[in-house]
Amino acid sequence: MKFTKFALAAVAAAGLATAAHAQDVTVGATVYGPEGNPVGTVESVANGVVTLDTGTHKAPLPTNAFGTSENGPTITVTKAQLDAMIAEQMAAANAQRDTALVAAAPVLTADNQPLGTVKSVNGNTVIVTRAEGDVNLLREHFAVNQAGQLMVLFTDAQIDQAAAAGGAAATAQTEAPAADTATDAAAEATTE
Repeated sequence: MKFTKFALAAVAAAGLATAAHAQDVTVGATVYGPEGNPVGTVESVANGVVTLDTGTHKAPLPTNAFGTSENGPTITVTKAQLDAMIAEQMAAANAQRDTALVAAAPVLTADNQPLGTVKSVNGNTVIVTRAEGDVNLLREHFAVNQAGQLMVLFTDAQIDQAAAAGGAAATAQTEAPAADTATDAAAEATTE
């Protein structure tokens, strides 16, 4: 599942959009709710998406979800409401991922290339068999894409790079080819 698109659609459906498009939605700005209370701080603005850090979640919101007030940019939900919406979406996405994450399931990469198949799932450790050998990943490194296919949140090149580290913890950040993740993920990939 492409979490950003999922989150944007759900938030828009919840009535977040306002009539005014805020001109002062900039990195570092405090965003306020309908009662004038702070909801969060703008972490980034790119490609029509504002990432709002509530302190609990980093919520991707469309730029047209923001209005203005004398305090600064506003949205039409409170911090508690936004956190609840994001938590619900994350729980649904995780449940969908966990259902798909089974032995013999085919796995795609973040750039939609075949990676291999799930060899085993043991708690939070997932072993994926690919032509180059087995790779260990964490459950949190997986999602289900819009087509319902199991995917890892990394490209094949990122997994190769991490595996080449020879068993040391290797950090790979998804550059999100289509800005599809709400937060960056870190991979600990080792070859067996």
